[in-house]
Order: sequence, then C-alpha cells, then structure tokens
Amino acid sequence: MALLTRGFVPLIPTAEALCRMFSTSPVCAAIQKMTKVRVVDNSPLGNTPYHRPPKCIHVYTKNGVGKVGDKILLAIKGQKKKALIVGHKMPGPRMTARFDSNNVVLIEDNGNPTGTRIKVPIPTSLRRLKGEYSKVLAIAQTFV
Repeated sequence: MALLTRGFVPLIPTAEALCRMFSTSPVCAAIQKMTKVRVVDNSPLGNTPYHRPPKCIHVYTKNGVGKVGDKILLAIKGQKKKALIVGHKMPGPRMTARFDSNNVVLIEDNGNPTGTRIKVPIPTSLRRLKGEYSKVLAIAQTFV
C-alpha cells in the first residue's frame, strides 16, 4: 500500500504530463528579429566578406514575422539597410517554394534594388506585388 501512496508514477501518462512532454507552441516563425539572412543580389555591400553575417533587426509587419514579399531592416557591416524577403526556410502555403536559406535583396528607401542582378530563383508569388517591386522583378533571372 505504501507504493500507491508515496511517489508512485503511473505508466499511462495523463493529459497534464502529455502537455509537458510535447510542445504545444506554433511552428517557428519565418523571419523575425535576430534571424541570420543571406543577401542574394550582387550589391557591393552584400557580397564582400565580413566576420558577421547580416541579421534582421526589425520586420515591417504588424506581428513581427516576415514572409516572402515583406520588408525588413538589416544590420550589415555596421550599417542599417532595408531589404526585401525573397525566400525563407519555413514552409508556406501549398504549392509555394521552400528555400534552404533565408534570402533577401537589399533595397533603397524608395524601393529600388541596390544590386543589378539576383543570383538565385525568386518565387512567382512576388509577381502579385509587381507595382511596388517591379524593378526587383526586372533584375531577377529565374522564377520558381
């Protein structure tokens, strides 16, 4: 009887124990603050080697999570630059591309790209934003 009253651990886990064993939080965010990104255009600022990778320091959305087509603020080589997200690791809606790295293109304050060529494929979902970023779409070579 002492076994049942003191320190007995049941073999079948209860609902409380299951909540503690498995994470019930949502899937990790796409791009948020302090996320390391990869610059995929041929701008001189994004292509020269530096001892620190570029990091996102602000996302220009309501919830602070950036998806494809959102603008972010980067810390790159001790400077602050705006960038456009053109691909991220997190799976998106069905039939959209998922990338191996978080890809961004550096843009100026008015929305023009800093570089003259984009080295990686860009998702076709950016074409619905063609009014805002038509110059970014113009320098892209391939679409996925």
